[in-house]
Amino acid sequence: MTQTAWKHERLSAIPVEHLNPLIERQFVHGEQAMLARLLLRKGCIVPEHSHPNEQITYILEGALRFTLNGDEVVTVHAGEMLVIPSNVKHSAEALEDTIDLDVFAPPREDWIQGTDAYLRK
Repeated sequence: MTQTAWKHERLSAIPVEHLNPLIERQFVHGEQAMLARLLLRKGCIVPEHSHPNEQITYILEGALRFTLNGDEVVTVHAGEMLVIPSNVKHSAEALEDTIDLDVFAPPREDWIQGTDAYLRK
């Protein structure tokens, strides 16, 4: 019988990554999913990108304006969610200081490996 590894973490114990002057991030992941907390300061632009991971974004505070597939625009406010299917091109702009929880399945290997250069500019 195989024993599954489990994790018990306190958010404050997870190191904060300062990706650029406008984005901070914390995340934890298992084998099949990842949970990330991001702080995006007003005016922050997440450049257009896509990934094979399904993404669920939940805004705790603030608002993000997403552009999907180059021309569809949706603003997600505190208390709202957006589901982005895998491989959909998207970008985001923080309309105000925003705290965002993102769930990815499977986990973002580029984030785990630190090869997410598009966020580190």
